[in-house]
Amino acid sequence: MSRPADKIPTDASRQTLLSLPPAMVEPFREQFPLPEKFAAADPAGTKLGSGGGLIHLLHEDWQALGQPGNFADWIVAAPKLAILAGGQSRRLPAYAATGKVLTPLPALRWGLGQRVDGTLLDFMEPEFARVLAAAGAHYPVMVCSGDVLLHLPRKIPSLPPADILALGMWVAPETAADFGVFFTRRESPEDLEFFLQKPSPEKIREISAGHLFMVDVGVWLLSRRALHVLLAKCGWDQSKKCFRNGQPEPYELYGQFGPAVGRQPSVHDEEITSLKTAVVPLRGAAFYHVGTSRHLIESISALQNSELDQQVAAPMDRKPNLDVYVQNAEFSFTTRSARNRLVWVENSTLAPEEKLGSQQVVTGVPPGFPRLGLDDGVCLDVAPIGESSWCIRFYGFSDRFSGALGDEETLWFGRPAGQWLAKRNLTCTDVGCQVDTDIQLAPVFPVVETGEVTPEFLAWLQAENPTPHEEHRRLFLRQRLSAMQICEQANLRRLLDSRRQHLQRVLPLMRAHHRSNPFYRLDLSRTAAIYPDSDLVTPPNIDGFDAIHDAMFRAMVRRNHQDQNADKDEREAFRLLRENIVEGIRHLIRPPRRTTLEDQIVWGRSPVRLDLAGGWSDTPPHCFKAGGAVLNLAADINGQPPVQVFLRFANDPVIVLRSIDLGTTTTIRTWEDLVRYDEPGDSFSLARAALCLAGFHPTFLEHPVAPSLHDQLAEMGGGLEISLLAAAPKGSGLGTSSILAATLLGTLSDACDLGWDRTALISLTLALEQMLTTCGGWQDQAGGIHHGVKFLETAPGLLQEAAIRWAPDAMLSAAARDGSALLYFTGITRMASGILREIVRGMFLNSSRHLGFLDEIKANAGDCFEALLRERHEQVAGCVARSWELNRKLDPGTDPPAVREIFARIGDHLAAGKLLGAGGGGYALFLAKDAAAGKEIRRILEAQPPNRGARFVDFAVSSTGLQITRS
Repeated sequence: MSRPADKIPTDASRQTLLSLPPAMVEPFREQFPLPEKFAAADPAGTKLGSGGGLIHLLHEDWQALGQPGNFADWIVAAPKLAILAGGQSRRLPAYAATGKVLTPLPALRWGLGQRVDGTLLDFMEPEFARVLAAAGAHYPVMVCSGDVLLHLPRKIPSLPPADILALGMWVAPETAADFGVFFTRRESPEDLEFFLQKPSPEKIREISAGHLFMVDVGVWLLSRRALHVLLAKCGWDQSKKCFRNGQPEPYELYGQFGPAVGRQPSVHDEEITSLKTAVVPLRGAAFYHVGTSRHLIESISALQNSELDQQVAAPMDRKPNLDVYVQNAEFSFTTRSARNRLVWVENSTLAPEEKLGSQQVVTGVPPGFPRLGLDDGVCLDVAPIGESSWCIRFYGFSDRFSGALGDEETLWFGRPAGQWLAKRNLTCTDVGCQVDTDIQLAPVFPVVETGEVTPEFLAWLQAENPTPHEEHRRLFLRQRLSAMQICEQANLRRLLDSRRQHLQRVLPLMRAHHRSNPFYRLDLSRTAAIYPDSDLVTPPNIDGFDAIHDAMFRAMVRRNHQDQNADKDEREAFRLLRENIVEGIRHLIRPPRRTTLEDQIVWGRSPVRLDLAGGWSDTPPHCFKAGGAVLNLAADINGQPPVQVFLRFANDPVIVLRSIDLGTTTTIRTWEDLVRYDEPGDSFSLARAALCLAGFHPTFLEHPVAPSLHDQLAEMGGGLEISLLAAAPKGSGLGTSSILAATLLGTLSDACDLGWDRTALISLTLALEQMLTTCGGWQDQAGGIHHGVKFLETAPGLLQEAAIRWAPDAMLSAAARDGSALLYFTGITRMASGILREIVRGMFLNSSRHLGFLDEIKANAGDCFEALLRERHEQVAGCVARSWELNRKLDPGTDPPAVREIFARIGDHLAAGKLLGAGGGGYALFLAKDAAAGKEIRRILEAQPPNRGARFVDFAVSSTGLQITRS
């Protein structure tokens, strides 16, 4: 997974549904109101199984949404992601009440944009959502296991149409034996032969002599036909449009439906066997199971170790042992002891003298509990009951909580459960059970008040050979719950409040020790919502990007608490970013030296940039953390490069600036005049900043070359006359301002012997944009000064040097000539600086929402490049359409009503279209379905233009990029 955080695309057409334990449903619904997510539990006293539970979950959602019509029609109408997490969690008792899918997980050292209060759901949902999006409308429902985490490759494999599509992975027989296993023919590995539930390793090896096998990763996509069959199996009467017994009937998806699928199923059921079932192997993926206490810890450790690049990860010096996890907890336990292995502590306050060992899971211990004194392999969960009581659940690290209480093979604390009772002078009758009562249903966990808990009572509960104590026995017998009853009666609002309170106390410590944890890689917008406003002192030893993030984090915390100093902190964040970027190019600045003759004119000209995909990923500070990837083309407009600069030396030692398109002129005589580039409304701000970077101001030089600008120019033999032309309006979306800056810098470099190549010009323009506080990225200038159609990609780091790969331009050039690709000025302009500032704020805060879209934007740029390489017209159009869709999701304001009306009028003739640049107005690129459709688009918009300024312009792919010549 590229990001483990909850960077999930906002898509109103997709909903996430969860089956949860009963006590967790209402707290979850309070946290996630409809329609974003929905949760339900099986009806009380029933066991519907995975199939019946899935249909019940969908039916409950349909009723909660108040949808009209037939449930069977609604269920197949729009994509739904269903996560089955309502099981009893016998082998992971700590999270049985909330459901394993809501297990709190620690932030990964290498992750970016993770929620500080993130759960397994936050890790798994983005990956599942990617699969569902790739599957398309053919599969209305994707059902997933709630205890599996997938780490998918960047590119989801092709998902063929079938009735049931399952995802599998190649694993060893020993691993596959704990799960469902798909078997396929070697000559047709995509078609399922049969499915077996938890076959032995020996059985798998035997069958594999003639078959391929893959483990079921818990992800099934169901077509409309498959859903209707499943509905019928669960008691749906289509003629009466209701369930035969008023609710879904029990049915197992994996135990009954699964064995009947395939060409040679192990169980024959004509309705199911007639369904076409396909299996897609996930190559390059990773599969993590969190079904047991051991699996939970080992899976998180494997994830922590899946990225060892120290440039993108928090240091490990404070936590050399990755099998020890402490989160939302307060105690002085250190993790440097070699004996601390497989330890998990969460939502707990432990006594100062507490010592832990190995194979221990400790959850929910409230303030006021004494030292626990846990032996190795002993775990403790304390569940809130009612308004003030606690249920104490001790158990063994590897206990399965399965089997009859009196059976010698039923283990508790790793020993026969009956021994525990006998050594405390208790019988099954004393605890209200029979010897054949399932241990999950046996009420053996005492309910107490905080003041009743003593070290001696805790020792009596967990010791292998306890000292007889009648008072402890009476306290134990007074009130008890079974593991099942804890799931039903736990006060989970108290539990969630406790987690939040722990976080509020722990977060300032994390921030103070930021050098040894991933605090500044968290989703800081979410963290700010939890963080107490009483601790905003700037941490010691903070610098670089951490200082930038902290300033914006302080601003967010203050804004949440209506503190008027929030804007000051935000300005500080932007100032620090600007200084870092400008400092990064300072080595490129050198004193200017005249290289032209008296009668020479240096002429620079550049095409504009048409962005096809990837825009926003090139914007600081995000590109410094994650790199950027864009696909764009350089375009001449109406037969010429529209951005031009003319420079000549003159006798008078001043700098004269002229804007041909604006019809304005100004004269710069002093350094004070030159540094006024940050004044609002100055039409020559860009030129002033460029001249500073070209060495005409001492602040930007290592050593001053003259006492004044007048003297500096006089020593060069005269002043400068610079004429600027940008034959496109501001707010056009063509990257004009950045390209003009790069063209001016390139012209100055040629005229003044500065030695800047195109790579340097891109970095210098990036710094110039920061000096102007417009927050721009690097793709505009790169798109204009480099010719043709190209894919530009940078690695993380302050130095953003783009690797360039050119794509063939024949397809787009032909489309521009025959009119199936059209460039249209909407007559609407929108300045990018305001848009940029809002989105950049999200980047400063590692907002999971923003980062999720940026990840998709980058991936789409790569997909578009591959489609161009293969000259796949439909795929290119799909990527351009996807680019526009993602831009609108990232910034809904990019698609104002006037623009939507234009697209609506020509929609029948469009293969794809998008506004260029930040959006909201300016130029649009239309890719028509064919040349005839392009003519129709032109006819419609020319016959009735949306405003007086709207017009089509001719464009052609530039084969030159930036050109600089002398007269």
